[in-house]
Amino acid sequence: MSESKDTNEEDILAINTIRTLAMDAVQAANSGHPGTPMALAPVAYCLWQRYLRFDPKDCIWPNRDRFVLSNGHASMLLYSLLHLTGVQAVNEKYESVGEPSVTLDDIKKFRQLESKCPGHPEYRWTSGIETTTGPLGQGVSNSVGMAIGSRWMSSYFNRPGFDMIDYNVYAICGDGDMMEGVSSEAASIAGHLKLSNLCWIYDNNHITIEGSTDLAFTEDIASRFLGYGWNVLRVGDANDLHLLSEAFETFHKTSDRPTFIIVDSHIGWGSPHKQGTSAAHGEPLGEEEIRLTKKNYGWPEDAKFLVPDEVQETFNKGIGKRGRTLREGWMEQFDRYKQEYPELADHLYKMQHRQLPDGFDQDFKPYPADPVGMATRTSNGEVLNVLAKNYPWLMGGAADLAPSTKTHLKFEGAGDFEPGSYNGRNFHFGIREHAMASILNGLSLSKVRPFGAGFFIFSDYCRPSIRLSALMEIPVVYLFTHDSIGVGEDGPTHQPVEQLASLRAIPGLTTIRPCDANEVLEAWKHIAEQKHEPVVMVLTRQNVPTLDRTKYGSAEGLHKGAYVLADCEGTPELIFIGTGSEVSLCLNAYEELTKEGVKCRVVSMPSWELFEKQDENYRNSVLPPNVTARISVEQASTFGWERYVGLQGRSIGMHTFGASAPLKELLKKYGFTPENLVKEAKDLLQVTYK
Repeated sequence: MSESKDTNEEDILAINTIRTLAMDAVQAANSGHPGTPMALAPVAYCLWQRYLRFDPKDCIWPNRDRFVLSNGHASMLLYSLLHLTGVQAVNEKYESVGEPSVTLDDIKKFRQLESKCPGHPEYRWTSGIETTTGPLGQGVSNSVGMAIGSRWMSSYFNRPGFDMIDYNVYAICGDGDMMEGVSSEAASIAGHLKLSNLCWIYDNNHITIEGSTDLAFTEDIASRFLGYGWNVLRVGDANDLHLLSEAFETFHKTSDRPTFIIVDSHIGWGSPHKQGTSAAHGEPLGEEEIRLTKKNYGWPEDAKFLVPDEVQETFNKGIGKRGRTLREGWMEQFDRYKQEYPELADHLYKMQHRQLPDGFDQDFKPYPADPVGMATRTSNGEVLNVLAKNYPWLMGGAADLAPSTKTHLKFEGAGDFEPGSYNGRNFHFGIREHAMASILNGLSLSKVRPFGAGFFIFSDYCRPSIRLSALMEIPVVYLFTHDSIGVGEDGPTHQPVEQLASLRAIPGLTTIRPCDANEVLEAWKHIAEQKHEPVVMVLTRQNVPTLDRTKYGSAEGLHKGAYVLADCEGTPELIFIGTGSEVSLCLNAYEELTKEGVKCRVVSMPSWELFEKQDENYRNSVLPPNVTARISVEQASTFGWERYVGLQGRSIGMHTFGASAPLKELLKKYGFTPENLVKEAKDLLQVTYK
């Protein structure tokens, strides 16, 4: 490694320890990417050792700087740092468990079952990891949300003499991150918002799995980020700690825009003949190459997983001492803050522990019955505003669709989050659905409670980030309106058909499609209580009746996912199962069949996932196993409904894409009428009980 004027033997030893741990771990696993961690070791070392405000003994200290390894395939870079700096593990209750986050044995089990060092960094799995970074582009986009979170919290919590929140966010990224579209969306909005607390460090190594980036990526990346409104810097050698330090110092001095540092590196830096090859990027180096590389470092050639004692002491004198001093000073300040601003201190504590503010639900009121009713997007907007007024860190926005999704926060003081004015709670994401969802994840990881809105059809653009919300178990709220062919004249490009089935397939994600205003209200009661579960709420554009709950089952049944809405005496002959706008349709058919003497039941099933969490006795009480004549009704793909209607039941749904026509014509064309439901019911009863 070439030495810059402020590089000493301690630095070189620490950097080479990071490198050799990476190559040894990948070789032991016979799987992984050693090249990028080796090339970026000096960059990460310089940042962590000299600049990162982070206490390894308390890795969830609220005002710590955030570090995101967006090119997550280089995970051994992060695992090495977590081990060498002595990061301590915390549990789900935010308590230290008195053991290291990453031990040397964990590194030796890199990519193995139950190891704390999986193939890509996983949030909640390994303490000290700020976000899950596997899909490229997601990490840098999350970092924008983290930076927004810092800016909003600064405006809300900071008072004269009390800078409680002012952390910076650093993200290391690579060519893959730059090629993925989500990073472009996120960089654009970060530049617009002038997030000067955000720094991306771009590993410009000219190599991807297929070979040289010249195959597919020849744009002027510096000009691109200048166009986004970023401050662009360049470090010509990833090994030059002096130039790296100058770049980080410039970032700290920049107050009007985010910073993009282009760092030129050679992947797999070590044995000269191996540099820049795809083998070093995507597969183990091999024992012989490792020996040659270690020899080049002046390292014992046959030593494996060697961590010289003085390396951990070096980190303790740098990031350890600095982080400890900063955290202890912050905790002392927080004690004074509690005396001066007890309500804000209480909010900060509750927010960091994902607790609800006192009285968050004090203004909730049930909706009276109304045969005309309102669209669930409208009732959702009303409930959201009532809740957010008493829930100061609940905030969000839409992908340029707030007027249509009805998700704008309108109460006094809500305001807009804008460049240089960071106290607003309404975000304008522009037409950037994917970045919106990824930014929401970053906000949630900062402990803000975020929501994002759009048309349901465009949930496809959000899906990769929604999946990561579920994977990380963070309580992001996604609000999607225009939920069915009820969009009408807009036609099949805007009519979601397969999206419900697709989202229901994501483990750990709760999907709720409420049937009226009171189910919307109950849905928000459920959502507010969640600490580790993302929720998708699917809402209508068209009006739906507000059901008479003195006549039909209580909307509180939503909390169990499905409940008996209308029933008969004794055992029913037939059960209708509906969601959303189709529930009132089921009730119409139920009333007609009841007049004709048919014993019917209507089940509202707003959430499959919540229903599946109930015990067997409850599930059987709603859907008795001996009642096999069942009909599901939903303006979406019927895929999956067989689990509830059984082999003998029927599903009235969509088997094609929609069409462009007035709503009434579409409902008739696709069979969503009381007359068709009655016909299907009679046919099914004839088959079932003949």
